[in-house]
Amino acid sequence: PEQVSPLINDLRSNTQWSPFEKDPNMKRSFGEITAGKGASYAWDGNSDVGKGSIEIVESTPPSNVKMNLVFEEPMQAQNDVEFDLAGSGDTTKVTWSMFGPQPFIAKVVSVFMDCEKMVGDEFEKGLANLKTAAEQQARP
Repeated sequence: PEQVSPLINDLRSNTQWSPFEKDPNMKRSFGEITAGKGASYAWDGNSDVGKGSIEIVESTPPSNVKMNLVFEEPMQAQNDVEFDLAGSGDTTKVTWSMFGPQPFIAKVVSVFMDCEKMVGDEFEKGLANLKTAAEQQARP
């Protein structure tokens, strides 16, 4: 957890592994604080990434980071994001969760699309990228 936590808790490090960093021309802006409680990051990109912001609202390194995620485009939404890290020997289990209200239009869309699977697949890609980033940092 001590190696993985900084990659999550520092929003500048998120750009190394986040599966949502798909637009090479995306405009990014970081707040004065980039790591720990109060850290913030905003983006404005193409239709693959949209526009939004994220702020760390609680940070308990190396075991937990909670964030407030706000989407402005392509649709508006506000979600709570949580990363829980549990160490076991030389491995770390990372659980990435997202919670929030589902507006009416999202409920309609979910009838035709499995949104949980779609987001879950992106989370799986991100966790694989996070593992790679942590392993690269661990190499001497």
